[in-house]
Amino acid sequence: MTHPIIADLNSRYTAKKYDATKRISAEDMDVIKEAIRLSASSINSQPWKFIVLESEEAKERFHGTFANMFEFNQPHAKEASHTILFAHNPNYTKDQYRKVVDAEVASGHLPAERYNDMLDGAFGFVELNTNEAGFNGNWTKAQSYIALGNTLHTLARMGIASTSMEGVDSALIGEEFKDELDGYVCDFALALGYHKDGEDYNHGLPKARLPMEDVITTL
Repeated sequence: MTHPIIADLNSRYTAKKYDATKRISAEDMDVIKEAIRLSASSINSQPWKFIVLESEEAKERFHGTFANMFEFNQPHAKEASHTILFAHNPNYTKDQYRKVVDAEVASGHLPAERYNDMLDGAFGFVELNTNEAGFNGNWTKAQSYIALGNTLHTLARMGIASTSMEGVDSALIGEEFKDELDGYVCDFALALGYHKDGEDYNHGLPKARLPMEDVITTL
């Protein structure tokens, strides 16, 4: 299959070694940030926060969060051009969703007369995923993975390597980036940059996916 989307996905892979001398341009980072912002989410909730680490100081702080576990990912903290912390709101509220509905009306996407219908009706789906203590972090975390998938395809199209890292210490990240997270939780991060020739053993290998008939059923 020769479709450009398939070419993107066939070229995408998980980088294992970055060239610390190569940096993503500010112009390309602007595209990446906008692509993340435009990611889809259930009821357009956007219950997330993305912290972009690009300064040496920020990288050093992130590097320190691997002190107790997942040391195999630690080199990416300094060698990758950038790292993005994907954070979700574990206690998403109706007042926070109100900001989304306000934006929908202001943009012209939602007619003003449907404001309360959207606010009350759509938020009912959040309530289905919220426990008695107000926790809905499982649901909001799932939304952040949609943004991750969108970002991975964006990077593949741009020819930028990436490494999805669930192997991070959420607790230490929460302590080190407490002010920036402001109550949000980071359970995974994304390193991005350019692979190091000759040392990234995952680069250029063929895709290993299950056959179409094993994963897709058409009725």
